[in-house]
Amino acid sequence: MDSPVASRPTLVFDGDCAFCTSSANWCAKRLHRRDRPDARLVPWQFTDLAAIGTSPERAQREVLWLGTDGSLYGGAPAFSRWLRYAGGAWGLLGTLMTLPLIRRLAAAGYRLIAGNRHRLPGGSPACAVPPVDDSRSYS
Repeated sequence: MDSPVASRPTLVFDGDCAFCTSSANWCAKRLHRRDRPDARLVPWQFTDLAAIGTSPERAQREVLWLGTDGSLYGGAPAFSRWLRYAGGAWGLLGTLMTLPLIRRLAAAGYRLIAGNRHRLPGGSPACAVPPVDDSRSYS
């Protein structure tokens, strides 16, 4: 990826996961924009994650949305941003996802799907989200 701030937003996904790649491409076809450029789709493996302020661990766990202003969102909020960028009925759905109750439901649904992506169609053992390392000390 060229620069953390681009002329169009970018969706960063796990390119090693067949389920993630298929899902991102499936959504991209449906979220196609006629009035302005579509969001770019880039595997995190080809992204300078440090330049956008995140880590490989985060990128393995959740899809990331990098706004044209350099803002970064992950998981369900990233997907909400993508829907809102698409506009129209998709934009309305993305806006609804920002409402408190729906936001919590979207986050729970996203975690459920992300945590089980290796079990979903197109998924494989390589798609499994790595376990969280709780052995780190926070002092």
